[in-house]
Amino acid sequence: MDSMQPTILIVDDEKHTRDGLRRLLENEYDVYVAADIAGAIDVLEREQIDLLLTDLRLGNEDGMTLIDRALKMPHPPICIMMTAYGSVDIAVEAMKRGAYDFVTKPLNLDKVEMLIARALQSRKLEQENRTLRQQVDERYGLENIIGESAVLREVLDTIRQVAPSSANVLLGGESGTGKELAAHAIHNLSRRNKAKFVIVHCAALSPTLLESELFGHEKGAFTGAHERRIGRFEQANGGTIFLDEVAEISPSTQVKLLRVISEERAFERVGGNQTLRADVRLIAATNKNLETLVREGKFRDDLFFRLNVVRITMPPLRERKEDVPLLVRRFLRHFCKANNKPLVDLTADAMDALLTYNWPGNVRELRTAIEHGVVMATGPKITVRDLPTAVRQAAGASLPRGISAAKAFGEKASPLDLHETEKKLIMQALATTSGNVTAAAKKLGISRRTLHRKINEMNAAKSDSDAATANEQKQ
Repeated sequence: MDSMQPTILIVDDEKHTRDGLRRLLENEYDVYVAADIAGAIDVLEREQIDLLLTDLRLGNEDGMTLIDRALKMPHPPICIMMTAYGSVDIAVEAMKRGAYDFVTKPLNLDKVEMLIARALQSRKLEQENRTLRQQVDERYGLENIIGESAVLREVLDTIRQVAPSSANVLLGGESGTGKELAAHAIHNLSRRNKAKFVIVHCAALSPTLLESELFGHEKGAFTGAHERRIGRFEQANGGTIFLDEVAEISPSTQVKLLRVISEERAFERVGGNQTLRADVRLIAATNKNLETLVREGKFRDDLFFRLNVVRITMPPLRERKEDVPLLVRRFLRHFCKANNKPLVDLTADAMDALLTYNWPGNVRELRTAIEHGVVMATGPKITVRDLPTAVRQAAGASLPRGISAAKAFGEKASPLDLHETEKKLIMQALATTSGNVTAAAKKLGISRRTLHRKINEMNAAKSDSDAATANEQKQ
């Protein structure tokens, strides 16, 4: 049988029913059969069953018991009950307890086939939705804010602490430090994570357009307003709205923003007089000093206090350079795949250059530098000449001849290269998680399987080294 086919378990104490259903379904599915609950449980514990089709009456046993048992398994199958007309009420009770549907006997085989196909399609869509949600979580969860430095760990701890609350959050920090990633993580870890996360880039719009973007407008409110528009606050109702570059909001829009994030939570569309309300959590971000703008009269102090319930400042990359190798590995893997290139490495000099440079554009600039290196590399390793000009020039001017960035960072071993750095990071991650491979893999931003493979490679390399040392001693 094709192992990729969905698996079905048919449970009926009548042999001709079991055999008939198996013949009907075995060309499209992997079919298992059982005559009683004990046999069915044996199959469910041995095999990954996608759909359970069971009779209500199994001799002196009750099919409801089997469904209850199946639905409590780690990977529960879809359950469909077969029942006589007189037991429909019991079948409905089974659906209330988690069964997908039921069919009545005598069976209409066409209906059985159609119901099974629909149930399995439903299961497939649910799995795809879970996968998509997981991908979103992986893209925007804490695991995508990469680093093990003390200053970043403090930020992540604050995010975990504030996320479940309803407090507004003000994200500060230079451009490229990951403020939008932090906002996504706060939303995903909050109780609002099933609702929308809406982003508004405030600096990209004129005051009039920004007001319409935030609060919506009525038809005819201004030239070009040909129909009613729903604003971002309405779209985000029940969820989170992220205002990036909030310092760029005009004074008139600041007044309206203050009203919608106060206890009143009220606003009107542009050109409208109907008062609307939105239950929205607000996360704002800026790379400017709002306190200075308040003193200068360019930003309302009452709005600032509303936004600044919890302040989180994303650290610049120059203050957490120990995170550079982790970021480099993540970006290397991403851009090698995106450019259909085998996974490349960095020379020791190239890594030195990356560690020496001060990254005024922060993580965003490092990401671009690695993409540049992957595209420009002609061999199995990215060299200094493959890096952007600014990185090359800074590296050449920053360190005396013969002094590597590895030594500048206190390394006493051989020159720093990606393999040695990776080994050290793996050992550190395992140490900080008391040997928990799953937790260590999460810290490193890789899968558990990948970490197991790397540990095996490290152990194999150590065994080879020990064997070579033993042979030398014998000689």
